[in-house]
Formats: sequence, C-alpha cells, structure tokens
Amino acid sequence: MTAFLGEVVGTMILIIFGGGVVAGVVLKKSKAENSGWMVITMGWGFAVAFGVYAVGGISGAHLNPAVTLGMAYIGEFAWAQVPGYIAAQILGAFIGATIVYLHYLPHWRETVDLGAKLAVFATGPAIRHTPSNLISEILGTAVLLFGLLSIGANEFTEGLNPLIVGFFIVAIGLSLGGTTGYAINPARDLGPRIAHALLPIPGKGSSDWKYAWIPVVGPLLGGVLGAKFYQTVFTNGSETGLFILVGVIAVVVLATKVMPASTQVDVEVKKKAAS
Repeated sequence: MTAFLGEVVGTMILIIFGGGVVAGVVLKKSKAENSGWMVITMGWGFAVAFGVYAVGGISGAHLNPAVTLGMAYIGEFAWAQVPGYIAAQILGAFIGATIVYLHYLPHWRETVDLGAKLAVFATGPAIRHTPSNLISEILGTAVLLFGLLSIGANEFTEGLNPLIVGFFIVAIGLSLGGTTGYAINPARDLGPRIAHALLPIPGKGSSDWKYAWIPVVGPLLGGVLGAKFYQTVFTNGSETGLFILVGVIAVVVLATKVMPASTQVDVEVKKKAAS
C-alpha cells in the first residue's frame, strides 16, 4: 500500500468512527441518542487510535493536514509530499462521511434538527464569535502538535503509542472542545462538510460555508505554531519560544479587550423585540 492510499484509508477510518459516534448521539431513534459529550470525545479518541493503528506503519498516520504541515515546517517531513498527503486526507474524510451517511440512512428523515444533521459531518461554534472561534481552533491544534511530538519523544511498550494518542485526543476534547467542537483537523471538517453539501440528506439545510474557513485556517496555523514551539524549546533548548508564546498571549489578551463580547445573533431576543 502506498502512503497516499494509507492516508486515505486511515482518515476514512477516523471519520467512520468519529462521525459515526456523533451520528449515534444526535440523530433521532438511535440507541445512543442523547448519550452526551463524554461518549463523543471517547469515540473520537478511539477513532484516532485505530486510524493510527491501521496505517501508522504505512504512511506515518498523519490523518490531518495540520500535522502534515506542522511536521514539514520543522523539517520532520518532506515538503514535496505535503500536497499528496493533504489531498489523501480530504478524500478519505469524504469517503468516511459518506459511509456514515449510508449507515444511518433511515435516521436522517427522522431527525428534524438541521444543526444536528450538520454536526455529524462538520463542526460549529457554541457561541458564534469569529475571533474567539479562530483562537480556539489555533490553540487546540497547537496543543495537539505539541502533545504528539511530546508523546513521540517518549518510550512506551511496543504498540502502545496509538492508544496514548487516542487518550490525548479525549483530553483535548474534554478540556478544549466545548467552544468549537475541536475540529483541530482541516480534513476532518472540510471533507465531511463537502459530503454534507453533496449527499441527498432529507431536509439537511445549509452546510454553513460562512464558518467553514475557521476549522481549516485555525488548525493549519495552530499546527505550525505548536510544532515550532516544541522544536524551539525542547529540541533546540532555546528560551526564545517561551518569550514568543508570552508575547502572543499578551497580544491576544489585549485584542480581546477591544472585541465585542459576542457577534452571535440572538434570534429569540430579536423575535421578542419585534413582537
């Protein structure tokens, strides 16, 4: 199997289990309906673990353009392979989302909530506030890359690394995922969002393309920042990365002082005001 096919298959597995667990929780008349955030985060953690187990020895199991770009940026991956890996990841995510659609075929018509249907395929913010949503995706993915490189630097019992990575994904979801649904992976969001737009899902509504750039741009930026921070502080032994991090945090904090509290449109308040 080629590395390209490995990334297709690995990302497909990731979305089958990850999108599948969301479908089980949010779609009507599923036996897992309303089982909650803990189930979703555990499902995504195991999705990553088994995707890595499946193709780690073939492609390195990036399964995520942010990982591919971050590793290339610090010189741990060949730039020439980046376009092929990213294309494979988006294709694999699209195929995985299509399989989830087919598996839950009768449940789409039973589900009235348009947001629930979209949530099976793509992420969305708890509070729609563009700067904050972007920051959440950047920080979450920076933590992801930092953690993956840290895990890779440790010695574990042979074959245990993918499971450790899976539990790390659970930790990110529980701690940082409540704001935007922690895409932390452009392919994980973009491939299934395209599937949502193309598949004949009954009463599916909008694919929310206005928001779609955030779970793409945010993770790509965060992946580079997280990988570079790890390399600067831990590999090169330089304190520069720490000062840069403090500076970035300071700038972000100052920026939030001039941001509006929220840009989310409160439809219910407007309706009440109009009446």
